[in-house]
Amino acid sequence: MADEALELEPLTPFTGRRMEQAIAAVRAAIDDGRMKPGVKYSVYQLAEGLGISRTPVRDALLRLEEVGLIKFEARQGFRILLPRPKEIAEIFAVRLALELPAVRKAATVADSTLSDALLRQRRLMQDAAAGGDEHEFAHHDLGLHDLILDAADNARARAIVKTLRETTRLLGANTADRTRTLTDIDDEHAPIIDAIIAGDPDGAEAAMRVHLVNTGKLLVTQAVLSDDSGLSVDEIWSAVIA
Repeated sequence: MADEALELEPLTPFTGRRMEQAIAAVRAAIDDGRMKPGVKYSVYQLAEGLGISRTPVRDALLRLEEVGLIKFEARQGFRILLPRPKEIAEIFAVRLALELPAVRKAATVADSTLSDALLRQRRLMQDAAAGGDEHEFAHHDLGLHDLILDAADNARARAIVKTLRETTRLLGANTADRTRTLTDIDDEHAPIIDAIIAGDPDGAEAAMRVHLVNTGKLLVTQAVLSDDSGLSVDEIWSAVIA
């Protein structure tokens, strides 16, 4: 039994997986306030509102439960949970530990093939930013970081970072159009790429640190707005990241 009515628009025809479309619909409903944290909703209610079967809805909710965005309750019920600031800080602590050594190594092994790939990926990000396409931009942003991790030749680190980025994506944690534009985010990648191509590991590490810390703190700041811990962003950040 749901606590309140849920107004959703039926999903449009889609050639991809309905589960992914359902995930996007839940995130959009949370963002615009149609689905509220703490309110109990039902799988049947969500499936009916989206105009699809319950199977992809359950699959979508299981993914969202894995990353902590929803919590299942008895009899097909679930509630929206907001990410805690400390959880976001922890994600970026791990990313800093893995991506800083990776970008240093990328800068030491960079050749024309890697340089061309990084520049090509940056152009895709710029095109997406110019078109205001947040989904495409996020996809190419992930691709750029993945190229760097691949160049560092650490498959385990690459897989972990990809999972962490997916977690923040599913949580809806995104700074675009809230505290900075897609172009602002794209601009932060320029010194990283320039330092890698120049074979400057110190510069590459410094630029990556600035980018990750800036992004992490902005996301923690957003989460603090809906958190009741009473801690400041700096207190949360310094407690997790030395």
